[in-house]
Amino acid sequence: MEKNSNIEMITGDPKKAINKLAIPIIASMFLIFANNIIDSIWVAGLGADPLAALGYITPLFMILVGIGNGIGAGANSLISRYIGAQNKHNANNAAIHSLIISVIISILVTIVLLVFLKDLLNIMGAASVLSYAMEYGVVMFSWSFAVLIPPIIGGAFRAEGDIKRATIPIAVTAITNMILDPIFIYGLNLKVAGAAWATGLTALIGLILMLYWIFIKKDTYLSSTRKDFENNLTMYKDILVVGIPASLEQLVLAALSIIVNFMLTIVSGSVAVAVYTAGWRIISIGMLPAIGVGTAAISVAGVAYGSRKYENLRVTLRYAVKIGLISSIVVCAILYLFAPQIALIFSYSESSAQLAPLIAAFLQLMCLFILYVPFGASAGNVFQGVGKGTTSFILTLFREFILVLIFSYILGFILNWGEFGIYCGMLLGGLIGSVIAYIYIELYIKELIRNKSK
Repeated sequence: MEKNSNIEMITGDPKKAINKLAIPIIASMFLIFANNIIDSIWVAGLGADPLAALGYITPLFMILVGIGNGIGAGANSLISRYIGAQNKHNANNAAIHSLIISVIISILVTIVLLVFLKDLLNIMGAASVLSYAMEYGVVMFSWSFAVLIPPIIGGAFRAEGDIKRATIPIAVTAITNMILDPIFIYGLNLKVAGAAWATGLTALIGLILMLYWIFIKKDTYLSSTRKDFENNLTMYKDILVVGIPASLEQLVLAALSIIVNFMLTIVSGSVAVAVYTAGWRIISIGMLPAIGVGTAAISVAGVAYGSRKYENLRVTLRYAVKIGLISSIVVCAILYLFAPQIALIFSYSESSAQLAPLIAAFLQLMCLFILYVPFGASAGNVFQGVGKGTTSFILTLFREFILVLIFSYILGFILNWGEFGIYCGMLLGGLIGSVIAYIYIELYIKELIRNKSK
């Protein structure tokens, strides 16, 4: 199999590969989250109710992004394994199959979200801000295809080690959106809908750039011409075996946000939802280094597994956790120390000034959540890399949903700790689940090495 510098990097030293892949991934993720925060900052100027409305739409948007990232992880995993096995023809074919899947799924998801949006929002408890949520959501989900397809194409780019092409469209999208947000929201007086128009239009720009590289410039390592395509149902299945569980992981996280929003509405009302919406976006940014390193581990783990270099698989896992943990400690300390200053970005207007101390208190407590993300995220990503998407999903379901909700309900409602108890339950459940996930992946790799030695 012919190689270029990207392929030599991805098939070489796992530590060097993670280092090279992780930084651009983290940067692109940061831009995505910064983009979301910019939306919140500009919308916060409209008042607490419009900001809360974004909080109700956010879980549904997470589902959309999660489906794209999930199928992208499935494509990444399969293509990486073919590259590790030095089978370029099948790697090309897998990339084309992933693109076909992305088009089909984007059509289906758009229809479902638009048809059932109002009912979903009512179920989520958004009745008090329904008009704002519908105003934003209808526009946002009309652009579902532009949001969903790029992460899937990006998964193929990451599999071949071409991190620049996976990152540049995201950077262009995010930066352009930051510029357009105030223009659409205030300049054109579109208000909440303006934020959605800006997001959709800029996402389309990123998608067009990716398609240009693949079909017009044609200078990517993986080829997507007609001669490279052989319809193979097994490839669809292999992508979806990882992609569907990975997408469901994001669905679990979205469902968690929906239920947390609902619980907060019961104990404290829409103000608590606004605090959670703003504060959790900052916490999500704090998780990016660990998540970015874990995402890089998908490609590296897939190559190691495809080439049967299981010791490299162990190196990949432990190095990802190590780098992720170091960065998480630094981020946690920064968020704790500067929480009051960070909170001000969501409370600069007279109508949202009362949120500042509440958001600061939230950040100083929930920054602890960031510390154990490297263990759970890296374990799940390595399982995705070796094609064990269902295992990764089950661990995420147990860690991020079942345990978190059980402890949140016990502390928040049974012990009557209210809003504080819900947050403590999230911390405790996530900690226990992350430890279990890491122990399990270590045992799995140990078994692979033991069986190979036989």
